[in-house]
Amino acid sequence: MKWTKQRLNNLFFLLGIAAVVVMLLTFDVSFIELWQHLCHAGYWLIPIVGIWIVVYGLNAFAWKAIIEGNIGGKSPVSFWRIYRLTITGYALNYATPVGGLGGEPYRIMELSKNIDKQHATSSVILYAMMHFFAHFWFWFLSIFIYLGLVLVGDLPISTAIGITLGIIVVFCLIAFYLFSKGYKNGLVKYVLGVVSRLPGLKRWTLKFWARHSEAIQNIDQQIAALYAQDTKAFYKSLLLEYFSRVVQSSEVMFMLLLFGIDCGGGLSGLTITFLHSILIVSFTTLFANLIGFLPMQLGVQEGGFVLSIAALGLSAALGIFVSIICRVREIIWIIIGIGLMKLKSE
Repeated sequence: MKWTKQRLNNLFFLLGIAAVVVMLLTFDVSFIELWQHLCHAGYWLIPIVGIWIVVYGLNAFAWKAIIEGNIGGKSPVSFWRIYRLTITGYALNYATPVGGLGGEPYRIMELSKNIDKQHATSSVILYAMMHFFAHFWFWFLSIFIYLGLVLVGDLPISTAIGITLGIIVVFCLIAFYLFSKGYKNGLVKYVLGVVSRLPGLKRWTLKFWARHSEAIQNIDQQIAALYAQDTKAFYKSLLLEYFSRVVQSSEVMFMLLLFGIDCGGGLSGLTITFLHSILIVSFTTLFANLIGFLPMQLGVQEGGFVLSIAALGLSAALGIFVSIICRVREIIWIIIGIGLMKLKSE
């Protein structure tokens, strides 16, 4: 049976629905406890969920910058279509395992309706690379936020903390080097080379290369071209992706304020609270991405929130509350993203 784009769209839709059902049935707390947490959140749930309208908007602008830099002109895809595919892509990523890669094939399939498949593929790969690249910058710069708060006497420092921060710095510097190699030389051929070394996959990789070698080389050339020729689009996308994580930290700040944690109030208190929120999101996302093969990082994200919040001297109960409300927010946006799949394409 030939898989048409419509059939594949329906398959992605059904997989998304199934994932949501499984997540709801395997929630980490009872529905009574969940309802209690939701009641505690109250009206704060509106800005917690709503701030992601802005986050996804920044993600969409970052992807749009890459598409325009990749094709060398104004995007033939409207911003609202890119915005919709951004939300849907992340919904599929949240709902699928293997490091959150479920949304990329869907994005390529949908984007190829507007531009040729090779540019669609390279644009999606470039955006996925940028998304991860910005993660490393977020983690890297968070180290200096922590050290800055240490200098003003807000956070503690010890040998163990210093060693941990040093390991994260080295980890990020290695990642920056690897990403620079990928951006300069392309990534697809390199990834296929790594896959070919895995047991049982060498023959499949050689066949795939023989069939698609020209397309793969073109895609790698497009990846390298963005970094070498359109640095404005590259850094614009990077800044937008980084800033989206800063904005994302607002949802944690809303929950800290809900518990009356404002570091003394006033502008200085709110600023420190927001910086704490950035550190919480930074540590949690680092922890979740290191063990990112589980759907929605089940259990990993919760543990990350509890550990990161406890590291700042706050209660584990607050960490559990934050993790549960963030999980609810994810489910709400997954449902929205899956629903957007059935909107008529522009």
